[in-house]
Amino acid sequence: MKIGPKYKIAKRLGAPVFEKTQTQKFALSESKKSKRQSKRRKQITDYGLRLIEKQKGRYSYALSERSFERLVRQAMKQKGKEIPDALFESLEKRLDSVLNRSGFGPTRLFCRQLISHGHIMVNDRKVTIPSYKLKVGDTVTIKPRSLEKGLFKNMEDESLTLSTVVSWLRVDPAKKSVTLKGDPIKEEVDLFFDINAVLEFYSR
Repeated sequence: MKIGPKYKIAKRLGAPVFEKTQTQKFALSESKKSKRQSKRRKQITDYGLRLIEKQKGRYSYALSERSFERLVRQAMKQKGKEIPDALFESLEKRLDSVLNRSGFGPTRLFCRQLISHGHIMVNDRKVTIPSYKLKVGDTVTIKPRSLEKGLFKNMEDESLTLSTVVSWLRVDPAKKSVTLKGDPIKEEVDLFFDINAVLEFYSR
């Protein structure tokens, strides 16, 4: 997925939806911007507000419009769970999201490349689809032959150990593996968008 100028997009949306914008410098610039806008704030329609939240959501997970909408529609049809929880779980159980959340790569797009280039295995089977949905109990590892490559030889255990790992993931830095222990929980992460507003946008 090709994404335009990240700082420009993040500033327009008013949220650090990209990893490179999740810095103190960006936060300070947004704080100054909000003070200026408060003096001359324009009225935004409900549709406009929901559109912004939708854009925040899809950029946060580096998804195309088509892929993001498909996940939303699937969550709306899912039975047995609250729709917001179903959507969050679908986003977080993607293979690229799990790798990124575990510290295997600095961005989802980088993790997506690792997967599509055949470096990643799920339960000892190579998977090349970044959108592959993991199930509870699945273990993700790096292909043994790929471990010999410089990219992975230089992967420090510290990056995995110090990554912000949530309760539903168990990371083993020594084995360079991650296991999905349970269903993702929204309250454990900082979301930069309103899931309910996203659902309202697609329900119109």
